[in-house]
Amino acid sequence: MTRRLTLRARLTLLTAVAVAVAVTSCAAVSWFLTRNQLYRQLDQTLVKTPAGRPDDIANAILNCGGGTAEPTRPNPLRYTVQLVRPDGTRCALPSSPQSLVVTRSDVQVATGERAEVFRNGVTTDGVPMRILTRRTRGVVTISIALPLREVRESLNNLALLLIPVSLLGVLGAASAGLLIARAGLRPVDEFTDVVEHIARTEDLDTFIPVDGKDEITRLGSSFNTMTRALAASRDRQRALIADAGHELRTPLTSLRTNIDLLLRSKAAGRDLPADAKHRLLVNVKAQLHELSSLVGDLLELARPAENERATEVVALHEVVGHAVERARLRGPGLRVDASVESWQVRGDAGQLERAVMNLLDNAVKFSPPGGVVDVRLRNGELTVRDHGPGIAPEDLPHVFDRFWRSPSARSLPGSGLGLSIVALVVRETGGRISLEPAGGGGTLARMRLPGTAGRRAPSA
Repeated sequence: MTRRLTLRARLTLLTAVAVAVAVTSCAAVSWFLTRNQLYRQLDQTLVKTPAGRPDDIANAILNCGGGTAEPTRPNPLRYTVQLVRPDGTRCALPSSPQSLVVTRSDVQVATGERAEVFRNGVTTDGVPMRILTRRTRGVVTISIALPLREVRESLNNLALLLIPVSLLGVLGAASAGLLIARAGLRPVDEFTDVVEHIARTEDLDTFIPVDGKDEITRLGSSFNTMTRALAASRDRQRALIADAGHELRTPLTSLRTNIDLLLRSKAAGRDLPADAKHRLLVNVKAQLHELSSLVGDLLELARPAENERATEVVALHEVVGHAVERARLRGPGLRVDASVESWQVRGDAGQLERAVMNLLDNAVKFSPPGGVVDVRLRNGELTVRDHGPGIAPEDLPHVFDRFWRSPSARSLPGSGLGLSIVALVVRETGGRISLEPAGGGGTLARMRLPGTAGRRAPSA
């Protein structure tokens, strides 16, 4: 039921209920403490009554035994005194205004099972009394009682006073809870307005003003962080789409041009020369291969984190060996020297091989004819060095950006996504990647992956 209420109403209701329980508990405890105190005072009065003096006891025995007793002294407190016999019968003094109903606890005192007992009881006329039953000098059992009327009237008056006071306390608590809820939830209302504005306008540049160190401030700061992350993700998505469209335009235009040329020659009934037709088909195949590679790279970069592949223990030296063999096929005029040591890492074997292959492809692409590519794997660090033109210092901060290509590489095939994929794979594996100018010319790529060493792997 409370879930249907607003948060403000729930806070007010919970505050009122909590205060009501507290006030009611305090009122009940106060009433019982007062009751116990009044009973304690009444018990002390009973203990101090003169009914236990020897001459009164003697009079009680004579009166109950049928003898002649001395005149009974006045009873200013109007207390009741009677003797209790072990068989449960009673004998009231002449000065007592009424007789008391004997109970089992009185008989237990009379038979010596108990020394004394305080209890609530009644007279034979039904008047409520506070009764003390005790043995005097080990011979006579006397019950002394005083009326409970005044005590009960006081307790009833106290209860009638506590009830309205408790109700006023609950009403005051409910009012205070409503005011507190309004004041405390004012930042939440502002927070809600901002969230509704963002949901309505999709304006991720809107921020919640935060001030202080309370929970609402933390929530607002977390929401601002989330909106900044969403805005950055949206910007990256837009940039990826724009860059992908730009990169796709060139091979698609080339494909359309070549296919149109083939179709026009066919429609005109004039076939192209065999060598020209062959060159067109080779060009179409190359453009299709570039499109396939670009689409694969885009899918890899767009892969969400929750769809990451299951990791396993991977022999990095074997991955490097396979990549080196493939690089030698792609650069037949180059020499690829490799020296690797055993290194076990945890990751995805296919992704790691793709990352290593992208590094080697980059080195092969920029190496001069007859050049050498050096590949080393030692202590978990893979280095790939080429002897090409190298990278300008001002270009180093951008080498791992998506679709970025240096001016010297824009005439070469490629989409500018290879190093971005390398950085993504290395980051997911918990490693580090960097590019730097190599001594004597060329570029040196360093990829460090956490893992453990094993037996030395043979040089490739």
